[in-house]
Formats: sequence, C-alpha cells, structure tokens
Amino acid sequence: MASSRLERVEESATMKAANVANKMRQEGIDIISFTLGEPDFDTPKHICDAAADAMYRGETHYAPGAGVPALRSAIAEKLCTENKLDASASDIIVTPGAKQAIFEIMMSVLDDNDEAVLFDPAWVSYDPAIKFAGANTTWVPTDPENGFKPIDLEEYINERTKLIVVNSPGNPTGAVYDKKTLQNIADIAIDNDILVLSDEIYEKIIYDQKHQSIGSFEGMQDRTITVNGFSKAYAMTGWRLGYVHARSDIIKGMLKIQSHSVSSATSFVQYGGIAALEGPQEPVTEMVDRFKARRDLLVDGLNALDIKCQKPGGAFYAFADVSAYGDGNVVTEKLLKDAHVAVTPGSAFGESGKDFIRISYATSLERIQEGLERIKAALA
Repeated sequence: MASSRLERVEESATMKAANVANKMRQEGIDIISFTLGEPDFDTPKHICDAAADAMYRGETHYAPGAGVPALRSAIAEKLCTENKLDASASDIIVTPGAKQAIFEIMMSVLDDNDEAVLFDPAWVSYDPAIKFAGANTTWVPTDPENGFKPIDLEEYINERTKLIVVNSPGNPTGAVYDKKTLQNIADIAIDNDILVLSDEIYEKIIYDQKHQSIGSFEGMQDRTITVNGFSKAYAMTGWRLGYVHARSDIIKGMLKIQSHSVSSATSFVQYGGIAALEGPQEPVTEMVDRFKARRDLLVDGLNALDIKCQKPGGAFYAFADVSAYGDGNVVTEKLLKDAHVAVTPGSAFGESGKDFIRISYATSLERIQEGLERIKAALA
C-alpha cells in the first residue's frame, strides 16, 4: 500500500548505523559510535536561557510561517556581514532544521525528470529529496587525491540540468572548496542558466581556511539558494532550526510548502537562534579548536594503520580509504562485530565511496584513542 515514490528512496544509512549501535548498547555492549553527525557538546547557556525566557514570557503560540521577524533580520545581517550576500529579511525563510529546508527547496524548484547534480560522495539525504521531487540525480565524480573536488563537471550538464548542489565544508568528506573550484561551478551555472543550492551548515567548523559563499560571486546572487542553520555550529541539533536565503519566488514557493506541512519552526526556539547569532561566539571557537585536536589524533592514527585518510578541511568527519582491508561495507561490519566500533560505510554516500568508511569524530579524545586501538586489533 506504500506510495510508489517511496520505492525510489532508501532509508537513511547514517540513521540505520546509529540505530544498530544503539540497539547493541541497550544489550549492554560498550559501543564506540562514530556514526551520527552531531556535536557532542551542550548548547551554550546563553542560547538556552534566551529560549527559556521566550517560552516563559508566552512565546509559545504559532509563529509566522517564514519565521519570527527579529530572527529573519538577524540572519540577514549575518549573511550580509559574514557571507557578503545582499540579503534582506524578506529573502529569508526559517525552517525546522536545514534538512527540512533542503526538502522544501527540491520540491519547490525541481519538476518531474529534471536533473540535479551531486558531487560523489554526497550527504545521504540529498538524493532522496531529489527523488521525492520526481527528479533524477546526476552523480559527478570527485578526486579524493585533490580534496574531493569535482572532475569535469561541464561534461555532466545537459538541457535537463536544473540544479547543482554544493556542500562546503562537506559531509562525508570534510572537503572545503577553494575559490577557483567555486568559481568554476559558478561559471558553469551562469553559462547554462542553472540554480545552485549551497549547503553551508558546516561553515563555522573549518580549519586553517576561510569559508566562501558561492552566492557572493558575481552573477550568482539570484541563482544561489543558500542553506544554513544552527545545529552544527552552536550544538543545537535537537532544536531543529535552519534557514534559507534565496530570491523571492523561491522563498514564496518554500513558504507554500511549509505552511501546508510543518507550519513554522518552533516559536521559542527561534529566540534561541537570535541569541546564537547576536551573542558571544567564543563557544563556537572553543568547539572548533577541540574538533581540530580530535581530527589530528584520528587521521594520524588511521594513517598509521595503513588506512589512507586526508585531513579534512572542515566539518567533523574523516572519510577513510579502507581498501587495504576490504571494501567499506565489509570493514564496517567487521569493526562493529569484532571491535564494537560503529562507523558508516562510504557506499551510503555514493558509488565512489565503496572503498571508504566515514568516521565522525564528534566524541572525546579518549574515545577516539580507544577506538583506534580497537580498530588496530580488529584489522591486525
């Protein structure tokens, strides 16, 4: 009795891996889980206080569909100042998480048999969202030896190409695209009249580089849909708060979907978002510093085990080549069974990931070190 569109979509591989690990934990097994993309830090206190204050003063009713005006204004200010976008509050829609934003975008801009470009490997939920919209995914290969940058993108563009998805810093690879790479994507989008969805949810979790928003490039203002949120940078995953900046017709379409589905983001949560943007940013800096130390420990440890892994430029994932020990699916199963270490097989993110595993280092240095020791013993 299921809808035919559901047959086109697989369940989330990252959620599946996390659920298996949680089930084993409930059975009393000590699992070291490197699966979910969630900071292990608490939301900063000033953000929690702002949301609680809003709740207790009565901000518990329906919010405007596009978001609380004060939050939309704060987001616009942030985008103008930090991302160099020509943003105004009217060009912003606040959503219950960036994932919901991406779903609404796909449903708003894609028609049946349109094509959307993903760079392989790509986050697990882009492809299902494209398929739910009735469109098709065009997978463009990337070069793991060169920062997972797309290879020969222009060769995959045709008259049905409607959208290119850019995720930098990226999941699962942690890749950060430099200006030259982004400019090439922008030039192709302009020359072929294609929209770009720029998912910038990891923009603040970046190491020794500077984030660049493709929407700030010449000619890209009206064809870029910028997605961001609060989950990663402010450790607010459970708050479900994201946002989109785009031209007015796209925002209008998204608002139509939002008003008939989730209505709006939670009212008092949005006041926490205002505090996140306008309050002290030191907690973000401290969190990124700790992620960097974890990254270095993990990547150096993996390479010492003959698991080839480049240091990611951002996010909190290592995308490791385990081909010396088998393909990613085989190694994932072995690590869970023999080492009680949970990772995500790279094949979940695209065909090119078959020899890889994704390891989230959103856990303590102690657990990372223990995980490395368990992996070494299992693969010896």
